[in-house]
This record gives sequence, C-alpha cells and structure tokens, in this order.
Amino acid sequence: MVRFLLAATLLAVPGTTSAQSVFTTRPDDPQAVYLTPEAFGVRGDDEADDSAGIQAAVDKAGATVSGGIVMLPPGRYIVTKTIYVWRAVRLVGYGPTRPTLALPANTPGFQEGLGVMALFTSIRHGQRVPGGVASPPQGTVPPHDQIPDANQTTFYSGMSNIDVEIGEGNPAAVAVRFHVAQHGILSHMDFRIGSGLAAVYQIGNQSDHLKFYGGRYGILTENTTPYWPFTLLDSVFDGQRDAAIREHLAALTVIRTTFRNVPTAIEIDRDYSDQVWVKDSRFENVSNAAIVISNEKNALTQIGFENAVCDNVPVFARFRDSGRTQAAEGRAYRVTTFNYGLFIPPAGGTGRLDTTYRTERLAHPPAPPPPAIRALPPTERWVNVHTLGVKGDGVTDDTEALRKAIASHPVLYFPTGYYIVTDTITLRPDTVIVALHPGTTQLDLPDSTPAFAGAGPPKALLETPQGGTNIVSGLGLYTGGVNPRAVAALWMSGESSMMYDVRFHGPFVFFPQQVRDAHYKVAQPTAPGAAGRWGAQYPSLWVTRGGGGTFASVWSPNTFARSGFHVSDTKTPGYVYELSSEHHLVHEIKLERVANWEFHAPQTEEEAATSPDAVAIEIVDSTNITFNNFKAYRVTRSHAPYPAAVRIYNSTDIRFRNVRVNSEHGYAVCDDDGCGTFLRAGKFPYDNAIRDMTRRVEVRERDFAVWDSAGEPAHPPAVPPRSALQPGEAVERLEGGFRAIAGAAVDAAGTLYFVDNPDHRIYSWSSARGLSIVGDAPLDPVNLAVARSGDLLVLSSAGREGTVYSMRPGTSPDAITVVEPRPTAPPADAMFVLPVNVWVDGQFADQLDLETYRFRTPSQMFAADVGAPKAKAYVSPDGSLVLPAGRVFRQPAAEYYPGIDTTGWRWSHNLDAFGLIAARAGERIYVVASAENRTYRALVGADGTLRELAPFAERGGEGVAVDSKGNVYVLNGQIFVYDPQGRPTGHIDVPERPVGLAFGGADRQTLFILTRHTLYAVKVRMGS
Repeated sequence: MVRFLLAATLLAVPGTTSAQSVFTTRPDDPQAVYLTPEAFGVRGDDEADDSAGIQAAVDKAGATVSGGIVMLPPGRYIVTKTIYVWRAVRLVGYGPTRPTLALPANTPGFQEGLGVMALFTSIRHGQRVPGGVASPPQGTVPPHDQIPDANQTTFYSGMSNIDVEIGEGNPAAVAVRFHVAQHGILSHMDFRIGSGLAAVYQIGNQSDHLKFYGGRYGILTENTTPYWPFTLLDSVFDGQRDAAIREHLAALTVIRTTFRNVPTAIEIDRDYSDQVWVKDSRFENVSNAAIVISNEKNALTQIGFENAVCDNVPVFARFRDSGRTQAAEGRAYRVTTFNYGLFIPPAGGTGRLDTTYRTERLAHPPAPPPPAIRALPPTERWVNVHTLGVKGDGVTDDTEALRKAIASHPVLYFPTGYYIVTDTITLRPDTVIVALHPGTTQLDLPDSTPAFAGAGPPKALLETPQGGTNIVSGLGLYTGGVNPRAVAALWMSGESSMMYDVRFHGPFVFFPQQVRDAHYKVAQPTAPGAAGRWGAQYPSLWVTRGGGGTFASVWSPNTFARSGFHVSDTKTPGYVYELSSEHHLVHEIKLERVANWEFHAPQTEEEAATSPDAVAIEIVDSTNITFNNFKAYRVTRSHAPYPAAVRIYNSTDIRFRNVRVNSEHGYAVCDDDGCGTFLRAGKFPYDNAIRDMTRRVEVRERDFAVWDSAGEPAHPPAVPPRSALQPGEAVERLEGGFRAIAGAAVDAAGTLYFVDNPDHRIYSWSSARGLSIVGDAPLDPVNLAVARSGDLLVLSSAGREGTVYSMRPGTSPDAITVVEPRPTAPPADAMFVLPVNVWVDGQFADQLDLETYRFRTPSQMFAADVGAPKAKAYVSPDGSLVLPAGRVFRQPAAEYYPGIDTTGWRWSHNLDAFGLIAARAGERIYVVASAENRTYRALVGADGTLRELAPFAERGGEGVAVDSKGNVYVLNGQIFVYDPQGRPTGHIDVPERPVGLAFGGADRQTLFILTRHTLYAVKVRMGS
C-alpha cells in the first residue's frame, strides 16, 4: 500500500503537466466572457493570484438569470479563495493544454474544517437574498454567510476541460462544491488532490471523463440537492487514502469507471442507505472492499453491480453492520451480477431482503470497454455557423441558412444565441452539432408556425436520418406553445449516435425580451410562461424507425408535449444516462414495440397542476428493457393519489434494479419568521411502483432492489410471508367511493372519524349507524383528534399558517370554535396529540462534522427534531388535548401564481402526517421516521417531546397502531405485524394500499383500515 500512496503523492505535486485538452482551439462566441489579461488582469503564470480576475469574469457571465459561458485559455491560475460560480454559468477551458486552477501549498483557510476552491451557487451576481440565507454552505474562504448553496433550481452550471491541483499543506481543501440540478455537468477534468480532503464535495446531475489522483477522497457527498440520481461516467480514481467515493443518499450511478490503488472504492456512510448502481467498471488493487454497505436491514439500501472486473480485490462487498463479506474468486474475476436489497417476486407481493452474487474467474483482466460518452470531433473541424450566414439573433429566420450549412459542413458549432426556424431542420447522416450551453443556445420554433399547425402527423423541429452517426451536444430545443404537430427531435440515428447535454424547453423558458416580443405570447402578465395547451403537442424526443444510440444528461420538462421521452418501433440498442423527464400530461417515458434498451438513473417528476394524472413510465409490446436507479417523484403539493408509477402492457423481460418512488422534498427559505429549512412530506406519491396490466401484477413496495417482469427470475424465489390473521378473520370492505381519506381517530365509544380532504368532509363510522357525514364546511380538514368531551379537534390547511378548530360532530358550521396557539403549560392529565409519521432528513444543511469528517446520522437528526420542545400549543376547549404547534412553512413560489389553490403549498409535521396519536406524558408510543423507512419506540415527555427513541422495526410508511396486548401494526404497502419485542409475526393483506389505522369498536378489537378510496376493517383476536 505504501507504494500506492507514494505514487499518488508524486502525481499531486503542483506544476505537473496539464492533461490533453479536448477543446484545442478557441471557440468563437461573441456573447461568451473570455478570461484575458486585458479584460480581467489575470496572468495565469503560476505566480500571481488570479482569484479576483476569475471571480470578475464569472460575475459578468452570471449577470443575467440565463447565465453564460466563461472561456479560460491555457495557463496555471492561482486561486487562494473561494470562487462563486453563479447559477447557469459554465467555465470552459480551451487551448492545446488544459488550463489549471491551482491552490498553492499552505494557503490560509484550507487547513481546518472545509475550504472550497469553486463553489456553485443558486443565485446570480448581485441578486439580493431576501431575509438572508437559510443554510449557508460550509467551506467558503474567507467565511461568507450570505452565499446560498446550489439547489434544485440551479440549472446549466458546469465546468469542462479545466484541471485542478491542490498543493501540499491544505488538508481541508476541496476543489469543487457542486450541489446542482439538471444540466449541471463536470467533464474532462483531472483533479490532483494531493494533501486535500476531496476533489468534489456534494454532487449533482452528471459528470464524465474525470480523473481523481490522490487526496483523502475523490468524491465526498451527501444527497443531490433535488434528491435525484447522480451519474458518473468514464472516470478514473487512483490513490485516494480513505476511499475513492464516500457518500450516502446520492443514488450513485457509476458507468465504465476505474477504481485503482485505494483501500475502498465506494463507502456508504455509517447508518445511511443509498441506491448504488455500477456497470461495466473496473476495480484494481482495492485492499478493503469494492463497496462497504451500511444500514443493511433497510429497504432504502439498494445495491447493484453488473459486469465489474476485479484484479487484486480480496473482498468485493463488505457489510458494515453484520460484518459479513462477499469474497473474491481468485486474483482476477468478474462479478457478473451482485444485487442486495429488497427482492420482489415476479408475481408481485411483499419483498424480502436478499442477495445475488455471481462471479466468474478470469485468466487476466480484459481490456476496458470503450467510453460510454463518445468524443466530439476535434475543435479544428468545427465550423462556426455565424461564418455561414446563420444569425442566431432571436429575430431572423435561420431556416434556409441552417439547411445550407448542414449540406456543406459535417461539424457545426453554434455560439450562444436563439436560432429561429420555421420548418424542419434535417441532418445528414454524419452531421454533428456542437453547442456549449443548452440554456442560452437554442433552436426555437415560433408560436403558430404554419408548417406545424392544424391536425396532422408529427412534424419535427430537428430530424436525424435512419442509421445516422449523428451527435447533438449542448443544445436547447423549443417548439413553442401553439404548434400542435411539433416534435422537438425526431431521432432515427443508429447505435453509434449520441444526444448529450440537451434541453427540451417548456413554458418557462427564459428568452431575451426581443425574442419573446417577436415570436411568443405571454399567458398572463405576472408569469413568464408561454401560451398553449398542456399535452397538445407530440413527444419532445421521439426515437423511432430503428433509432437508438446514447442519450446522456437529457432534460425534457416541456408540458406542452404529450410526453418527454418516447421510443417506438426499434430493436436498435439504446443507452440512456441521467434522463430527467418531467411535468407531462400523459406519460414521462413511453416505450412501444421496443427491444434492447437500458435506462440508467432516469428521474421523473409530476406537478400538481400540469401532470396530476401522468404515469412515469409506460411500456407496451416491448422486451429486454432495463431500468436502473429509477426515481419517480410526485410533488408534495399533489392533491390526489395516482395508481402506479409504471404501467406495463404485453411486454416481457422487463427488469427494474433499484427503485425509489416518493413524494418528499425540501426547501431552504427565509420569510417573516426567519430562516430555516422545511422538508415537504407529500401524502400522494404513486400508490404502487409498478402495475403489469396484462398479468395483473401489482408491486406495492415503493423502495426495492430487484423486480423482473416474468420468466425465469434472476434472483432467489421469495418465501410467501405469513398472514397475521387467525382462521375466520378476514378484511371486510365497509365503504368506498372516497377521494383521499386519512386522519383516523376514535372516540370513547369506539366510533371512527376520518377526513376526505379534497371534498372538505369529515365522516364517522360505527357498527350501529354505519357511515355518516359529521362535518361538511369548506375548511380543508387534514387530521383529527377526539377530546374527552367528544368534540373533534380538527387540524386544517386553511389560512396562512393552517388552522385548528373544535367542533361537535354533526353540528352546524356556525358552532365551530377556532383554537389559537398560545404559550401554555399542559393542563393536568391532558393528552398530547402528535403526528404518527414524521419526515426528517436534514437534506439542505450540511451534516458533515468538520472536526471528524463524519455525518450526523438520520437517527440523530430525527431524535433532535422530535425532541425539540414547541413554544406554543393548541389546547382543546375542554383542556383534554394539547397539539404542539410546530412551524408551518410556505413555499415562496406560491405567491407568484395568482389563482392557484395554495392550500397545499404549506407544510408542517402535523399537516404532513397521515394521522395523529394521542398519548399522555410518560406513555410509550410508536412513531414512523418516514425518511428512514423505520419505526421507533419513544417516551412522551412532560412537554410533549419524544425521548428515549429506540429503533423498533425496519419498516415505516404511513402509520402505526398498537392493540391492547402491545402488538404493533405498521403500514408500509401492507400491514406488518410485530410482537411487543419487535419480532415480526406476520402481515395483513389489504386489497388497496393502506394509509391509516385505528383500533375501535365497542371492544377496541376492530382494526379500521383506511386506503385512499375505501374503508376496511378486520376483527382481530389479539394474541399475547
């Protein structure tokens, strides 16, 4: 091991030769900012401090919301303080050798804690941050608490063809903090980390062709800021002292990457989970393990490897908690398949934790595969379209000029600009289009263009020929809002073609005012959106007629299009990396009559207004399709459920590896109440992950590692789980036809009460009276508790901070009493009313301890949150109930959308919960930590806080209930039953996904079960 560390140290010495540039000549872009001595006083001579000049250039490029490009010529630029890279700014190096950003030895500010050389941020230069910054990032040099981190709206930011070197004596140094969202890209960079902490701290979106030499870590990271996958392609780690990658919750996706001369390749932090997917990668001289897996009993831990070549890797996988290992098969071997996590049977049902590990011995390691991301032609071959009469001024029709350019030159470079076209632009089989910023370099179709109007077959804005070898890189495409026949890109190119770093713009595209005035209408004066009808256009990207190839870092959020990524009628292989498809009316990704496609780290998102009834993936008449590290997200402000994220029709050999279906997210905000972060726990993720409509198979688990559609399973057969019901016990349907019920509570007589929030209704059910409406006022009821008097304490989402009121069931609305929060000591013998499920994960504030470089664990964050006393409480009029008043957060964007129903745009633990628990101080209760997928046992303190938390079950979904014998019933797709010691005793199958539980009836032995649309019950004979 000593020789490896020595080699890494030698590689990290400042002054080493820069890597071969991929942009060897200067791209000419009149709107780019060029880092020159004349303009910014930089020298690039490895002696003068160029920090101020680089910052001035970035400030200039980031002066508008659209951002821009900073071009760096060759040189060694000394950096001694943090460079703030504003939203949508890209730094691009050019010249025969790459420019280098160099941190000199022993630079002040980089010895303790964290010191960041380049910090990507969410605001542009000069923008005021109202009220301050909620969670300023660690590591600014000198310290600066008014610079926010990059966030889920930090688009287009990047750095390419620039190397970074960290000199000796800088143990806290980090080259780049990169907590960005879509179209954030680091590419073609060598990091010589030397004595530093890491090359990249906090990551986002996609990176490719990175090389990491030395350092304690290559990448050190928590979750991505939008909580979506991170993809790393075609990269190399060499000589890190502790681990090449140390991470958690990053949905880490690694393709065709080499790890060598390290103790550990990938380490998941202690007490954390992650979705890790690794394919076609190599591990050489790895002394501890290729991967260290933590939190191994939890369904959020999902690990998959395919075709991992190992040379001198004695232990492939090490399980931190249990100590077990997956051992090597000789010195050289290939791991054909390694999966760990929750395995779902092909016929659906409840999953179980399991492992597959298949290897084969190798006489010697084979040659590495070619890169996943194909190289662009050398810049010497680029022809600037401006030199061919193409304007790109946002006003001139460039259609004919572009056609002539394509006919005469195979490689076309598009400088920053808005290129107006009014008819299809068809590429030749060998045409390559290169741009460097898909936000500011676009092909734009004006509204109501005649060639795209009326009813008729699809018509492309950009079209590629069948079997072509085309490349389209760094470009934005916009089909306007009123062009019903439009397809942004009709792709028929072959397997060697590539689409890289391409954005399909939608209604909130940012245009210079002259472009908008000339070609687009505004829907309303207070919003930047365009006119048009949702879902009225053909798909944005349509791959068909034998099309295929590589699609990497593609973002498709155009709500005017029917879907974002559509593939049909092809058997040509397709490879998709880091696709983000969002906000479409019908489906995000659709495959019909398709074979031989792989999707790695696809992410979908559904909005409450634009895509409430959209399915994430629809697969029809297809075969041999794989989805890996798939994230399906529905926004937390969704008002109603939707059955499934994936629908499959008449298809075979469909494989899913590592799936997360969720509706939780967060924001960092400052408002009148101060700064803070709020975590939005949505109640309406997809009810099921997958429905195979042909086979009538339903996968209700939302987090799992393995599911295969049909045929011979690629994993061990599942053992059917044992039913918790005794002979003669059965789940009975009581009532149906509801829209979205929740908030179960039971009174002293055993009568059940619950709400149907979309209809503003409160219901009761008892065996004597059946179903009754006991409240019908338009007051947005969310959750209930029953006071000693028999009155209901109702938590409502109405009002700026939400509302609490008291009512007698079945009385007139004019008898309602609004309860105000007040500082108070709990009345004697009062019961505290607490949320049954709480979402806490600390995703915005850094959780890294700068002394130990360890992260706060989820259990620590959860305990700190539920253990924090509340300054005020709501007390029922009879004094029997105390509801602690936590802070209510509002999403600031709600203020900018007049006419939108904003009652769903506020969050608190009480509002987010599927129900409330009533308990006295000193009682032990069970509460679900939703972010951990875990149920805890806790003691209720005298002030209503939770203390003495202890993990109880590695299941945790919508709620929990306890019977009179102490048996615990946990909701997580089905009802899982545990004895008082936490031992699983079986489960209860429910025809629909359960979202609420309560024991009621006269003898308290009736378990009421709430699903979205139906009320069920089962009479339980309680065991000891």
